[in-house]
Amino acid sequence: MKSYATAAIVLISTYSGASAFTTAGQSPLIASPVATRKEWTTGVEIELPDFETLFDRVQTASPLARHVMEGNSGGFESLTSGSDSLKWKKLENNSRKTVHRIDKIDSYQNIKTPLLRFRSSIKGPLIGERFSHFIMDLDERKKWDDACARNEEVYPIDDLHAVNSIIGDEERYGKCTRVGVGYTQTKQSIISPREQLIIGGMQEFENGATMLWGTEMEEQHNYLLPEGQRHTRAKSHLFAATLAPTDDGFDIEYLLQMDVGGGVPNFLTTPALVDAIKKLFDHTKRYFEGGEGSELDLHMKSLQRGANLELLRSIDENIEESFAVEMDFSKEAAHLHDDASLLPLFFTP
Repeated sequence: MKSYATAAIVLISTYSGASAFTTAGQSPLIASPVATRKEWTTGVEIELPDFETLFDRVQTASPLARHVMEGNSGGFESLTSGSDSLKWKKLENNSRKTVHRIDKIDSYQNIKTPLLRFRSSIKGPLIGERFSHFIMDLDERKKWDDACARNEEVYPIDDLHAVNSIIGDEERYGKCTRVGVGYTQTKQSIISPREQLIIGGMQEFENGATMLWGTEMEEQHNYLLPEGQRHTRAKSHLFAATLAPTDDGFDIEYLLQMDVGGGVPNFLTTPALVDAIKKLFDHTKRYFEGGEGSELDLHMKSLQRGANLELLRSIDENIEESFAVEMDFSKEAAHLHDDASLLPLFFTP
C-alpha cells in the first residue's frame, strides 16, 4: 500500500442529483464547497462524496443495507415482505445457485444505465476484509476476473478518525475501517481497454455486518489518475456490498450500476457484468466454505499466530518493565544502606 505526504481532503455539501459530488461538471480550478479540509499526504486534494446522499442511495436500493443501518440483526430471512420500495425486474431466481437471485432496474438516479442487484448466502465466518480483498487485490481478483489488467489503491486515506468524524452518525452508518481512491484497468478484448477511478471504503457495524461502498470520481478529479496512456472511461455510478451475519454464515446483497463506456449498448454489456459478478461469488463460496487446509483456514491460523506473537511480545515487555522497576528499587535500597545520613528518615529512635 502506498503512503504519501501532504494531501488534502474536501467534504462536499448535500446534493440531490445523479452525482455524489456537488462539483460535478465544474472546472477543477473552481473552488468546491468545503465543510472540512484535512491534510493527508502528497499535496493532492481528494474530494469525498456526500456520505448522507451516497448511503441513502444504497439503502434505497438494498433492503439488506437498510436493515443493517437500522441496527437490525439477521440476513434475508429477517427482511419484511414490504422492505423493497423499488420496482425491480427479476432476471434469475434459483435457491440452489450460489447467486440465488438477480434483479435489475433499467434506470436509477436519473441515469439510463441498469442497476443490478445480486443476492447470495455463504456459509462460513463473516470477514468483510477478505471479501474486499477479492475486489481490491490484483492477484486475488485475477482468480475470478479474467479481464482485469491493473487494480490498485492509488491514494489510501489513513486518517480514519477524521473520515469517521466527517461521516458522522456511527450508530447508523457504521465505522469506516478503510477508504481510498482506487484505479482499475481492463485488458484488450472484443472491446478496447477501459479504466476507472473510484473512491470507496468499508463500514463495519456493531451488529457484525460489513458494507463496502464505492462511486466513480468525476471528470474534474482526473488529476488523480495514474500516469500512462488513457483509455475509454467506464463508470461505476453506484457500488455497494452489504454482508450480514446469519446463523451459519452470512448473506450478501451486491449492487452495481456500471456504464462500460464507449457507447456500447446496455443489452450487450449487462450479460457480461452478470457473468463477472457470478464468478466473484463462486470464488467467494469456494474461499469461505473451503474447510480444513483451505486458504481461509491458513489465513485464520496465520492471524492467530500473529496474535499469539503479539501477546508474547506484550508479556515480555511487561516482564522487562517489572524487572527494571525491581532493579531500580534494589539500587535505591543499596544507596540508602550506604548513606548513613538518610537513615534517620526511615529509622527513628
